[in-house]
Amino acid sequence: MAGAPTASMHGPSAPPANMFDTVPGYEGTVAGGGGGYLPPPMPSVPMPVPEQAPSPDWHSLREAYRLETFMESRSTEWSQEPYAGQPVDAGVQPAPGPWQIAAQPPAFFQEHKQTIKVPYTSSVKNCHLCLGMGRNPCTTCAGAGNKVCWVCNGSGYRHSDDRCTHCNGRGRENCSSCSGSGSCQCDTCHGKRQLLVFINLNVKWSIEKDDFLAQDSSGLKVEKLEEVSGKELYKDAQYMVYPVRGFPDASVAQASERLVRDHQVKYAQTSRILQQRQTIELIPITKVNYMWKGKPNVYYVYGNEFKVNADDYPATCCCSVM
Repeated sequence: MAGAPTASMHGPSAPPANMFDTVPGYEGTVAGGGGGYLPPPMPSVPMPVPEQAPSPDWHSLREAYRLETFMESRSTEWSQEPYAGQPVDAGVQPAPGPWQIAAQPPAFFQEHKQTIKVPYTSSVKNCHLCLGMGRNPCTTCAGAGNKVCWVCNGSGYRHSDDRCTHCNGRGRENCSSCSGSGSCQCDTCHGKRQLLVFINLNVKWSIEKDDFLAQDSSGLKVEKLEEVSGKELYKDAQYMVYPVRGFPDASVAQASERLVRDHQVKYAQTSRILQQRQTIELIPITKVNYMWKGKPNVYYVYGNEFKVNADDYPATCCCSVM
């Protein structure tokens, strides 16, 4: 399960590299992440072959094509938290590999993140920031415990011979941040003096999506069509999909061929593909020609949402028809 929130590993509190143990299988792990996603292992059984979907009875329509790839990515990072008696298990037995640790995925095409403390990587170290003291010099007073009185500016007097009542004539006042002690509790170990250091596995389920909009002769700008949905003409979802075959618009078929190839080559290098889904939609576009003050104009009604676009209308509008 996900561990408790850990202190930030960035900035001056980041521990030195020699503070971390060498864990077989996690040699590239660094504090604060940044090591990139780990390539999944080769499958132990042959990868399933995508099912060849039957070619539908296509009609010549205005189309939008979309390919979605749902995948799981894993990365690791050294993390820390104040030590308060948590289990210490480093070296008890070899740590499981990053892709051997069980994680509960969400439903297909639902993005999610999970952080898991890697078993057998937890050890206790003295806090590197306070050197195991539990406290650090106060940054407000530089460890002095007091500072110049702001009322008398350090003179001890307010007006001529009137002693400053704020500092009782000392010219200095106790630091409010450390209550005059000159030191504050260490923010990294929370005063515990020691840290539990361990590897976190970050699991991410994400969707990579690419769209293709076929050209048409209506004149409506392509970016407008990205705002709306259409009538679903074709949908295929499985572990790995085949490119669409026999579609009347060659540009859609070519886009399917290219995007399916690109997704399977690009994302399989660093992630485990769990499911792919491709969709072809018909986006209805109605072009209306009208006259205004003797001049011809045009507006468009498009998408299932019946959005209206009239770039040249005297009072330019973009609304929905109810």
